[in-house]
Amino acid sequence: MKIEEIRKKDKKELEKLSQDLKKKLSDIRFKFSSNKLKNVKEISDTKREIARILTIVNEQKTENNKQ
Repeated sequence: MKIEEIRKKDKKELEKLSQDLKKKLSDIRFKFSSNKLKNVKEISDTKREIARILTIVNEQKTENNKQ
């Protein structure tokens, strides 16, 4: 998901998306530990996506505090 798409979502959607991705990351790590994961890059991609979402959430919080 691109940054522009993430910025269009509201806070509740971002929190839900973040929770979903964290669960997905947990599942991916489990598959990795049991040697069933085909695409190892999926771990870093998911972590990067979570970081993007959390960055946008923090930016929105700082904007609201300044106003």
